[in-house]
Amino acid sequence: MLRTLEERDIRFVRLWFTDVLGTLKSVSVAPAELESAFEEGIGFDGSAIEGFARVYESDMIAMPDPTTFQVFPFEGGGSGESARMFCDILMPDGTPSWADPRHVLRRALSKAADKGFTFYTHPEVEFFLLADAPADGGVPTPVDAGGYFDHTTHAIARDFRRQAVLALERIGISVEFSHHEVAPGQQEIDLRYADALTTADNIMTFRHVMREVALSHGVRATFMPKPFTDQPGSGMHTHLSLFEGERNAFHDPADPHKLSKTAKAFIAGVLTHAREFTAVTNQWVNSYKRLFPQTLPDQITEAPAYVCWGHLNRSALVRVPAYGKPNSARVEVRSLDSACNPYLAFAVLLGAGLKGIEEGYELPPGAEDDVWALSSAERRAMGYASLPENLSEAIDVMAGSELVADVLGEHVFDFFLRNKRAEWEEYRREVTPFERRKYLGAL
Repeated sequence: MLRTLEERDIRFVRLWFTDVLGTLKSVSVAPAELESAFEEGIGFDGSAIEGFARVYESDMIAMPDPTTFQVFPFEGGGSGESARMFCDILMPDGTPSWADPRHVLRRALSKAADKGFTFYTHPEVEFFLLADAPADGGVPTPVDAGGYFDHTTHAIARDFRRQAVLALERIGISVEFSHHEVAPGQQEIDLRYADALTTADNIMTFRHVMREVALSHGVRATFMPKPFTDQPGSGMHTHLSLFEGERNAFHDPADPHKLSKTAKAFIAGVLTHAREFTAVTNQWVNSYKRLFPQTLPDQITEAPAYVCWGHLNRSALVRVPAYGKPNSARVEVRSLDSACNPYLAFAVLLGAGLKGIEEGYELPPGAEDDVWALSSAERRAMGYASLPENLSEAIDVMAGSELVADVLGEHVFDFFLRNKRAEWEEYRREVTPFERRKYLGAL
């Protein structure tokens, strides 16, 4: 790695980590300082990072993970190339920080490994390209009027997806598919499956690269779950699988649905605890505008707002896709949005699935109806519970969850709840344009 820095004239190495909310943090070091960084880490003030430490315990260490070293050949310009590494956050005595989202996921993966499982994830990331982002909170302008799978020539960002995919491939992030999504300006890029920690790192890198490539086109990329009232929101449908060595633990050729007992118990765990972890997979006030959208004319609502599973059912929370090869057996969780903290989201999904396996949860019958087309009474009669309908309800449910508390650890669990309650209170007190439009002239 040090030889690469010298040969390619790399002047800056960015050390990355995320706070508890999933915001990317970075410190740049000169190549000459890297050897000492590997030995001693880089000290920083943890109390200045969301959720990391209180003032009187603020000293923390960012320890670079050399396995995540990657050159960014498209960012150097005329001053040499740049590179990045992810960091693990340590306390001054060298122990892992309980506040580090990467450590939260590592703990969950270690628990799976103790049972002989490796956890793989494959995300389908949706986001919007916007021509502007009004500072006053006005409605932004999408870069095009395209629709699902449209192959259009955009007046702005004409080659965005091609350049974005090339940029990802050049830094070693494999892309499976890319296409225009349903809404104007909406894009989808699907990353190839990898172990969950690598995927979470890739998602953080993906967001950074999308924003950088968008800026180079004079536009903005946003992962906000629901920027437009009258258009679909952006999700991050994520395919999950467990492997035992080289064998896919979700596949059973003798089962009518080709699903093993392990897979069924895993799905049952996700469904049983779905309401409890929704505050983590959908962590923003705006997330619930995507899950419970305004009914749109001439559009089928596919938001996965109800706790059920199915095979062909894209309104279900969990879908079991058709597959050919045994190693492709997987389940797709559709509630995540692309603005979540991927480390925490993958940790709670894995924790819920493992709980189902440990306790032998029974999988309820699948739902092949369009759940959104049913009445509330029909959904209740069929046993389809709703996900929390807003952030306030989600954090109330999460607060009573032993599972989520155990997966996140006491520190992250408590901070997350406090932060999200503050966000909800700020939102609840805000007088919105909707209220002024509806009441100002009428009352």
